[in-house]
Amino acid sequence: MKLPLNVNLKDKVAVITGAGGVICSTLAKAIAAAGAKVALLDLNKERAQAHAEEIIKEGGIARGYTANVLDKQSLADCHAEILKDLGKCDILINGAGGNNARANTDMEYYNPGDVNKEEMTTFFGLDREGMEFVFGLNFMGTFLPSQEFARDMVERGGCNILNISSMNAFTPLTKIPAYSAAKAAISNFTQWLAVHFSKVGVRVNAIAPGFLSTAQNKALLWNEDGTPTARTGKILAATPMSRFGETEEIIGATLFLISEEAAGFITGVVLPIDGGFSAYRGV
Repeated sequence: MKLPLNVNLKDKVAVITGAGGVICSTLAKAIAAAGAKVALLDLNKERAQAHAEEIIKEGGIARGYTANVLDKQSLADCHAEILKDLGKCDILINGAGGNNARANTDMEYYNPGDVNKEEMTTFFGLDREGMEFVFGLNFMGTFLPSQEFARDMVERGGCNILNISSMNAFTPLTKIPAYSAAKAAISNFTQWLAVHFSKVGVRVNAIAPGFLSTAQNKALLWNEDGTPTARTGKILAATPMSRFGETEEIIGATLFLISEEAAGFITGVVLPIDGGFSAYRGV
């Protein structure tokens, strides 16, 4: 893989959650190409290991692991395996997360009389378990791995955590209240943890990707015939660069923030990678 930055991560151990997905598997490959030993964590070990095998074929060091980011014991067991296989964690990327239809409203706006319309999900019909799942997956799925793997960092210094926030953290998007709230919580937690670990040489930052077109949001952005949905039209109209981002365009910011040489005095920031979306107000 050709890297956008010349970053040396030789002898570092990077732990990446959600590494079976498109974004975090791409980051895993880039971090391995920069010299790090990479632990790819996912509920689906086969998917994580498949990406690890791709890294190994390119001459890198990587291994896939099963981990449930909402289960402390699962994380502890995984941590023990990584310590044995690769060593102590130097870099943690909290990439596990996602949304679920049970935590979505059907309409952007509530209209008079909607409360009695059983054919649609309004604010009043949002499923509590769905809301708790989405919020928990994103926020607790960042908090618990940080709690587990930062144990390797606080006694050594020179380590860092990178969280995955979102444009939702700056301004919530319609229809997805739990996901938006959770990403805002991740941004706030990033700042809190950066301050908390500031005396022991552990940096904590986040990236906030804008809109990418991936398998996860395909149905939201594209109709079955391949034409853009109304949602896509709104997104692109509000993005000054007038396009979706590419997964590879997240690599440069990630490598920069996790590099002690490049970003050693940067902690507590949430960096937008959004084509100008967060800077534009439509006028």
